[in-house]
Formats: sequence, C-alpha cells, structure tokens
Amino acid sequence: MALVVFLRGVNVGGHKTFRPSQLVEQLKKFEAVNIGAAGTFIIRKRVAQSTLRSEIARRLPFESKMAICDGREIVQLIEAAPFGSHPPAADVVRFVSVMLPPGKVPSNVQQRWPETGDWLVRVLDVHPPFIVGEYRRNMKTISYLGGLDKAYGGTMTTRNWNTFNTIAKKLSI
Repeated sequence: MALVVFLRGVNVGGHKTFRPSQLVEQLKKFEAVNIGAAGTFIIRKRVAQSTLRSEIARRLPFESKMAICDGREIVQLIEAAPFGSHPPAADVVRFVSVMLPPGKVPSNVQQRWPETGDWLVRVLDVHPPFIVGEYRRNMKTISYLGGLDKAYGGTMTTRNWNTFNTIAKKLSI
C-alpha cells in the first residue's frame, strides 16, 4: 500500500513556506499526490521510507520533521470510527495528531486541557502512531495542542479529521 507523509510546521503563518505542487512534481517518480497546503502527501510507488525521507529533505528549502505512515494505518483508523457516527458541535474541530516517532502512551489515554473548567482540547483515544481528539475554536487552543508533545513524550504534527478522510478516499482510488 501507499505511504503517507506528514510534514510538521510548514506553510503556517508564513513560516517554512513552500509550494506543495512543486514538491509533488519533483517527486513524480514516486507517484506523489498532494493533500492540501499543510505538507501532506500520498506516495503511491513502493519506496523505502529512508529513501523517501532523504528525497523530501533534499528538496525542501528548510529542515522539517516528518512522519511517514503506511496507508493501511490510516485506513484502519478511519474504519475504527474513533468519533462515532454523530457530527461534532458547531464549535468543535476533530483532529488527529501523528507522533514522530511514536512516543509513549500514558495510562490515562483520555486527557483534556485545561484540566478544570470547559475543555479546549481533549484526547479521546490513541491508535499509535495517532492521537485522536477534539478542540474548540479559541485563542488558547494552539498552546494546548502544543502541549500534546509533552504529554505524550514526542514530537507531533496535527491534521483535521477531514484531511484523514480525504487521504483514505485517495488511497482507495
């Protein structure tokens, strides 16, 4: 099955900007497909992860951490339906963070921030290397999402649940 690449911290607020379409063109021998502007790619051709990692790093105009997952992991996550069948509340965004490399899974998988009062970020489940949760649209949310790295002992990159659904659809084509 295809590989899926997640770059961390690119094309966000004018920081570490690049054109994903140009990178896809440079990676066409790997049958690369771009998913959005946040540095998410499907690689359809069989290639060693180490080779792919080197090829991407060589072509980016800056250093970036990246996670590379087997497409089957994403399909399994979608099939697990971690959010159930109910739509989220209007002010809630569903997300998946990808651990790079996989960190520790705490005994208390379900966590929330802040710990008291109304939650802004909450983790619902962990399907290594994925952390599945929800956040509310609020100015403080980004700092709590950044706290996931500390809580799970590793670096992460986060995408909207809709992105994961798009990836799964493209993998089935």
